[in-house]
Amino acid sequence: MTHNPPEEMTEYSLGALLTPLASPDEPDDFDDFWQATFQEFGVGPVAWEVALEHPATATHRVTEIRFRSSAGEDATAFVMLPHATADVRSGLVVGHGYGGRTGPDIERVPAGTAAIFPVAPGTHVGTASRFPASPDEHVLAGIAHRDTYSHRFSAADIWRAATVLLEMAPSAATALDFSGGSFGGGIGALALPWDARFRRAALDVPSFGNHDVRLSRHCTGSGEAVRQHLRHHPEVRPVLDYFDAATAARRLRIPVHVSAAVLDPAVDPRGQFAVYHALSGPKRLGVRAGGHLDGPVGVLSDRLALQDGMDFLALPDERIA
Repeated sequence: MTHNPPEEMTEYSLGALLTPLASPDEPDDFDDFWQATFQEFGVGPVAWEVALEHPATATHRVTEIRFRSSAGEDATAFVMLPHATADVRSGLVVGHGYGGRTGPDIERVPAGTAAIFPVAPGTHVGTASRFPASPDEHVLAGIAHRDTYSHRFSAADIWRAATVLLEMAPSAATALDFSGGSFGGGIGALALPWDARFRRAALDVPSFGNHDVRLSRHCTGSGEAVRQHLRHHPEVRPVLDYFDAATAARRLRIPVHVSAAVLDPAVDPRGQFAVYHALSGPKRLGVRAGGHLDGPVGVLSDRLALQDGMDFLALPDERIA
């Protein structure tokens, strides 16, 4: 790690961002590691139970469940199932940002879609976990070794949530999609290449793309905790190479929509665009003026990006090039 002051820019020209950077170096056994992780946590049944019924919507029953996490502890998820099982035409697994999740994002789920909203290990205040809830602590939990790093279990629980959803709504298997932003977008990119059940994905301002870039400057997101930690523990830097969303994206063959920002104080735009550039299958890019911004402009930007991703997932197959 360099001790030179990091650059403080958070905004880049679109022209510069559309020019791919050099791909991050990757471990020789990157595929072996993730394939073994999938075999360990993504295959077979997953124990779950309904914990609480939430108020239903006009189209969906809403429940809160507990399922067995890859971390060997209980995890929480929120599930939305159409009132009539015969109405299920698609499935959706939804990741969340580092702000956590206290309920489902009802506006994400169209009629006829069965959806599950898993809460990453440690980030649900009502579920005991060995992982801390604070983003600055969670992003460092277990970072000393690739097998113990929190992001490994967060990615694995995407697979396990999909298993639970398909048990609850088997017909969702015909069109199972993923949607996630920020932390959830980066975790989704890590998880998706190894699970052939997924059809499409929408990643919004994805984190963890190209760690060399991510660690090169100060930011307001969890990356800053990692950057500071590495100043005192440079020996853990190789662990991050197994959790680079841009490296994983090279393995993605399904159609993917990426919403990436040209200005973002929390997730370096160059890392977001690195995830998009790395994709090897059909892909679409939505350019955001800003990401992770507070206030009305930030809210509007988030809503537009959400609709952009939902529209992509709803496209008929013949419209996906």
